Amino acid sequence: MGRSILALVILAATAAAAPARAVDGVRVVVSTADGSRRLAAEPELVIEMARDVAEPVVRIDTAVRGQSILGLGASFDHASCENLARLSPERRQEVVEMLFHPERGLGMNLMRVCIGTSDFTGVPYYTYDDMPEGKTDPELAAFSIAADREHVIPAIRAARDVNPDLVLFASPWSPPAWMKKPERLGGGAVEPRWYAAYAHYLLAFLRAYEAEGLPIHALTLQNEPHMTHRGYPTTAWTAEAQRDFIRDHLGPLFEREGVKTLIWCWDHNWNEPEFPRTILSDPAAATYVDGTAFHHYEGDVAAQGKLHDEFPGKHIYFTEGSTFGVSGAVTIVEILRNWSRSYNFWVFMLDEHRRPNRGPHHASATCLEVLDDGSVRTNFDYFMYGQFMRHLPRGAVRVASTVPQGGPANVAFMDPAGRIVLVAVNPRRQPLRFHVVCGGRMITADLPPSGVATYLWPAAE
Repeated sequence: MGRSILALVILAATAAAAPARAVDGVRVVVSTADGSRRLAAEPELVIEMARDVAEPVVRIDTAVRGQSILGLGASFDHASCENLARLSPERRQEVVEMLFHPERGLGMNLMRVCIGTSDFTGVPYYTYDDMPEGKTDPELAAFSIAADREHVIPAIRAARDVNPDLVLFASPWSPPAWMKKPERLGGGAVEPRWYAAYAHYLLAFLRAYEAEGLPIHALTLQNEPHMTHRGYPTTAWTAEAQRDFIRDHLGPLFEREGVKTLIWCWDHNWNEPEFPRTILSDPAAATYVDGTAFHHYEGDVAAQGKLHDEFPGKHIYFTEGSTFGVSGAVTIVEILRNWSRSYNFWVFMLDEHRRPNRGPHHASATCLEVLDDGSVRTNFDYFMYGQFMRHLPRGAVRVASTVPQGGPANVAFMDPAGRIVLVAVNPRRQPLRFHVVCGGRMITADLPPSGVATYLWPAAE
């Protein structure tokens, strides 16, 4: 996709983000899988007095509140950052604005940073304190984030230039190999004798990024602690080991040093809620934990809601997923309905050959792709994400909404400006007519096949 089409994408997004007018109408923004609508502003819907109508009816109750949104975004993985660096300066700026600008782009405002490399990278795997085999560095004398200055830190700074409200959280794929048994980045586990050193390693990362003007809001202890593979950075943790590490090392260290960065436990799939339960059930460990991070590759999203019900004082976050198409929009709806304060997808830009990717995982198309001629292709997922990200600002609070039989998958929020924001998804191949009733008022909406729509209107006085 050439520059002129990229500019059109930004213009379309700008039109979709125009402030709501002071009229008794409902703004409608729609994207469809066939590409006929891309964050398209549709004619406003008329608000009527509620009356008896045929199902399906989505009923919104603004008095029943859920979680507030911390942010929505993706990841500053090395692959995306390297591909961003490949672009011409002019095109790079266009792409950064498409992703991060609050008015001219998606407005992504929460991004994940890899502590060291993940599997998606074109450079050799590294941590910030790699040593020759058999050598150790307990004082972290060799610690350095210099490798991040090539692609990752410039990408973060470019994003923050267009969105100063961008918040960062970070996850490690592996500590330095010398802290592990066996002594390698791929697989193994941290030896308990190095727990204190690893806690200081994570602290050193936070301080190094803060010195770069990039404070880290939250930290997970390990990306996917129940996934090990010799072919790329991975590290195994048991629930008991992570509990002890938080309780006896990292939490007390942060407390002593006055560190404000939050700790999120788990950072893996829905199918093992007993892992975070082990940590949150320990009063001493739970004191240091703000919440639980989830991925979606195994298990059922209901695990998020059940864990919230069991530990209502601890937050839920969704830190990594690869959702695609209209079915992906349904998944995001369910993630948000089950108490997550965030949604972060994994890898925002590969090339058309799904590179760079040094790891073993098959890569699917992402929302943006760099083509061989240096242009950028915008896929449907860019617009699908925009239906959520452009309209659910930080501080929006989920309100109750029903999911009627035959009706759309949906989630509703009250934004900080006092508007109701309803995101509805029609995964069917036929158009869907439905009604929305809220506070004695009603609208009638038509959702196209394989479509995602966002409806915005002022809440009743």
